[in-house]
Amino acid sequence: QVQLVESGGGLVQAGGSLRLSCAASGRTFSSYHMGWSRQAPGKEREFIASISVSGSTYYADSVKGRFTISRDGAKNTVYLQMNSLKPEDTAVYYCSAAQWFSPPRPLTTDYDYWGQGTQVTVSS
Repeated sequence: QVQLVESGGGLVQAGGSLRLSCAASGRTFSSYHMGWSRQAPGKEREFIASISVSGSTYYADSVKGRFTISRDGAKNTVYLQMNSLKPEDTAVYYCSAAQWFSPPRPLTTDYDYWGQGTQVTVSS
């Protein structure tokens, strides 16, 4: 089992940048596929990015070209670098983990472990 703790959220102006971090507990971080999702008020949780055990990445069209996911095995941490932020990026951002033999689908339902979330607010 893995525990996830997100940090790095906050208030930023449109066009600005933020970097979210997700620290994972345990000694088997390298065996987990990691993902980021977000949920805006009144909307369903949206899966936006993932990085597999091997380093393969996926991005939803809504963030492609603006967000970058990465992982640091030495620090048991996954990051989400967010650039060119827009007001519509405002949401609670969640880190997730899955321990599958193959990379999971880019769906929230394919991930087993979740952090508590961190708020990102982008002002216009």
